[in-house]
Amino acid sequence: MAWVLLVAAAVFEIAWAVGLKYTAGFTRLWPSLATVAAMAVSVALLSLAVRTIPVGTAYAVWTGLGAVGTAALGILLMGEPLSAARVFFLALIVSAIAGLKFTAA
Repeated sequence: MAWVLLVAAAVFEIAWAVGLKYTAGFTRLWPSLATVAAMAVSVALLSLAVRTIPVGTAYAVWTGLGAVGTAALGILLMGEPLSAARVFFLALIVSAIAGLKFTAA
C-alpha cells in the first residue's frame, strides 16, 4: 500500500510541477489554487508512504517519477524538445527508480 501512496504522491507532484506553468507566476487564481492543492496532497501522500518505505528511497522515487512525468508532459503538452539523448536519460531515471523499488527493505 505504501508504494501505491508513493506513486499517487508522484502523480500529484507531476500535477503541481506542470501546474506551475499555468499559474503565470501565481498571478492566476484558479491554476494557482489547484497547484498549491496538488503540492499539499503530494507531500501528504509522501509523508504517509515514508511510514513504511525508507525516506531516502521514497524521496528518490518521488522526485524521479515527478521528473520523468513532468518531462513527458512538457514534451506532450508544451512542445518541449524530444531527442534520443533526452529519452535515454529519462530511461536511466526510470531504471534507477526500478532498482530502488526492488532493493528497498
